[in-house]
Amino acid sequence: MNQAARNREITTTGKTILEQEAQAIQSIAERLDESFSGAVELLRSCKGKIIISGMGKSGIIGQKIAATMASTGSTALFLHPADAAHGDLGVVGHDDVVICLSKSGTTEELNFIIPALRQIGVSIIAMTGNSRSFLALNADITLDTGIEQEACPYDLAPTTSTTAMLAMGDALAICLMQEKNFTQRDFALTHPKGSLGRRLTLKVSDIMAKENAVPLVTEHASVTDLILEMTSKRYGVSAVVNDDGILCGIFTDGDLRRLVQSGNDFINLTAGSVMTANPKTVTTSTLAKECLDILETYRITQLLVCDSEQHPVGLVHIHDLITLGL
Repeated sequence: MNQAARNREITTTGKTILEQEAQAIQSIAERLDESFSGAVELLRSCKGKIIISGMGKSGIIGQKIAATMASTGSTALFLHPADAAHGDLGVVGHDDVVICLSKSGTTEELNFIIPALRQIGVSIIAMTGNSRSFLALNADITLDTGIEQEACPYDLAPTTSTTAMLAMGDALAICLMQEKNFTQRDFALTHPKGSLGRRLTLKVSDIMAKENAVPLVTEHASVTDLILEMTSKRYGVSAVVNDDGILCGIFTDGDLRRLVQSGNDFINLTAGSVMTANPKTVTTSTLAKECLDILETYRITQLLVCDSEQHPVGLVHIHDLITLGL
């Protein structure tokens, strides 16, 4: 077999595996019943921690589920069953809910700690493909993640079964998130390093140019002074204020181009006569995300920042937001 034919065969096999795993997820979706809503309600009303446990590949899936829940509004952690049997059960309290993952429901290390969990008084959710197993029979709620066959050609390596568990865990986490009214703002607080976190936690006051860096002239200033102010501060814009320092308008490099193209004599005009009135503004407490939304909606490149009395106190340029990865 030449390499091209071999590549086609590999690609075909890959598609078959993906389709098989997709069908497994579709199958557990079709079998989903009120046990699922009961599990979500049990997790929503949990007054303690959500603890996920499992061995081997199921344990790795459990770690991912715990991480997803922790990042979407729930206090969740992963507990290795072998460690639990040797003292780490101390982290479990009677107000907790434990989710146990096992394809067969007969995982020795996991089932060994079930009686202890029962004595502690926790609620147990089983995620397994065997409803008659020891794990399922000792759980308060059992979620069926049974599959017909692993994607492994020998039906041995956990593949399709772990995909089913992962999908079920995602479904639990997202439904739980919605039940808790977990918002984008909440998400940002658990992801401060990510771009969304920066967009939803950074305020204008954290990123704006301020004080002498803000281009500003009075409405009586000449157009020459206006242009010098605008170009010297390098933002391509200048605020125009009245004698009380209250914002009257804005003058941008676009306004300047249009003024030049008009062919009219503008040198003797004042800033107040060439400015654009009622510019878009934000406050120091406006979030960076809101700034970006305004800039994109109105297709502008900068926003003036004003205090409660409409005195310009800062300026935000779209380049500042781009630099921050927003």
